[in-house]
Amino acid sequence: MIDLEGVSAQALSDTIGAIYDCALDPQLWPETCRKIADLCESTGGGICVHDMRHVQNDQLFVFGYQPEFLEKLGSQYAQSPMAAADIVASVGDVNILSTDRQELLESRFYRDVLEPFALTDMIWFPALRTGGRMASMHASRKDQAPHYQQLEIGLFKLLSPHVCRALTISDALDIRTLRSEMLEKTLDVLAAGVFLAARDGRVVYMNEAAERQVKAGTSIRILNNRLDPVDPAASAALSMAIDRAARDDDGGGQRSLAIPSGTGAGYIATLLPVQRGQRADIVAPFAASVAIFMQDPLEAPMMPGEAFARLHKLTGGELRVLLALAQGLGAKEAADMLGISEPTVRTHLQHMFAKTHTLRQADLLRLLQASTPAVRAP
Repeated sequence: MIDLEGVSAQALSDTIGAIYDCALDPQLWPETCRKIADLCESTGGGICVHDMRHVQNDQLFVFGYQPEFLEKLGSQYAQSPMAAADIVASVGDVNILSTDRQELLESRFYRDVLEPFALTDMIWFPALRTGGRMASMHASRKDQAPHYQQLEIGLFKLLSPHVCRALTISDALDIRTLRSEMLEKTLDVLAAGVFLAARDGRVVYMNEAAERQVKAGTSIRILNNRLDPVDPAASAALSMAIDRAARDDDGGGQRSLAIPSGTGAGYIATLLPVQRGQRADIVAPFAASVAIFMQDPLEAPMMPGEAFARLHKLTGGELRVLLALAQGLGAKEAADMLGISEPTVRTHLQHMFAKTHTLRQADLLRLLQASTPAVRAP
């Protein structure tokens, strides 16, 4: 029998209730992981997904760790005592790593991974196995905190079947959820605003650039949870285009619209249906039917630099000249800035024309611009 003397019955009941809420809404897992860690008086915790086939370790809903620790844990997980224990453990079996055990203190995993970040104890259990992947829930203590005792181990044993059941019910860590985590991170580095809309036009997701565009309010805003351009004609056209894309009347193709502002500038909106095929699988967690990409045509994205040079086999000197000219400088100004002669600049240009199959400087710069990714600088 598990001795839970000193643990509030209400806190325990609330935590178990929160675990089952996650079965219906996986986005509640971060808060629930904190509840579990707090109940066990832990400084960090979360859910880990181990891909056995690709030797990959993804951290989801984690808190209380430095990014450097998570990177090191991921790179050395396969050689860790945790991986060794999980090979023979059953789903729900609680395990513990503690520095009060001499064998851990003498291990390379402790010296390389735990000790540099002052971690003393880790407690965890395998929570879900699907194919070559395994999810586990963990909590940890650091610095001078006491070692885990029977109380904390007992709490983890009590909570583990509920966590396992909730994950099984929702399959919250299936490939779609993992893709949605990666998709959000990917979309947030784009310079273009990305809006995902449901079939009825409701916005179900915005990336960081989209949030900035809405906050600016010069061309686009959110009204009744729907995209609403400031320009009335653009508002009507966008509403119709979203409806057509949601019904896939455009045959799965793209469609672009002008979204002007009151100052004469504005955005170009490109709509893409995402409710069929691989697109639908990728955005499934968002329940979206249409993706709207909102791009400011005057916003200069970062130059691709090395990638463009490698593609066309440009030398370092040629690339420096090209990037100088891309800033709007003439040949003489570029030469002065780079500390070379104007004839050298023109020689580099001739070599780049031959390598890129262009005939004029304007064509070369246009090719560079077309090769520029719509990604914001970090």
